[in-house]
Amino acid sequence: MGGEEKKDVDWLRQLCGDDTELYDVLASSLYLDPMAAISKEDLKILIEEAEKSVKDENYEEAIRKYRPVVDKAIFEATQHQEEKDRYIKIIQDLVSKSAQATEKVKEKLEKEGPADYVARLERRIDYYKFVSERIEDVMKVASLYYNERLAVLGEKEGGEARRKEKTDKRSKEQKEEKRDKKREKERREERVEEEREKKREEKEEKEKGEARREKILEERR
Repeated sequence: MGGEEKKDVDWLRQLCGDDTELYDVLASSLYLDPMAAISKEDLKILIEEAEKSVKDENYEEAIRKYRPVVDKAIFEATQHQEEKDRYIKIIQDLVSKSAQATEKVKEKLEKEGPADYVARLERRIDYYKFVSERIEDVMKVASLYYNERLAVLGEKEGGEARRKEKTDKRSKEQKEEKRDKKREKERREERVEEEREKKREEKEEKEKGEARREKILEERR
């Protein structure tokens, strides 16, 4: 477990206090980075997709679809405290339907499925029952937890942004420095070439002058 994860677990334990059952439920439900982990799809659309699976009697698919829907509803509720009552009704309805779908799968597997999977389904049903009955406590702790996580992530992103800005600035300075050196080299080469050209012209002029003098002397003879 990394330092950040351990600190996060300690924070959740502190929020839950001696309520180990609440801690166990939330430890398996809340995310370190909710913005990255939770679906960006509209909640209504996700609910409709899960309900379609129930309508098609594909209960195992419904179970898989309801889980992220419940997680998203809990997160959205923590970020919209002014709509707390509405979200509580949504969450309780979702966990009720999730429990019903899970019960359907469990009933089928009790006759022919592996016992360990049936046990997991029973624990999932207990989870939904707990969330529904203790929704106020779930919402209270989840709100504190996610607000803290978002604040930490915001500071982390701010730090990364500052580091990126510093890196970009340094990169820009290095490019400008490289460009300036190139320009200086080109100017030096131009000056050298100009100096060479000047010397060539002086030499040619000198040679022409000497040739004229030779011609004049030759004519006087």
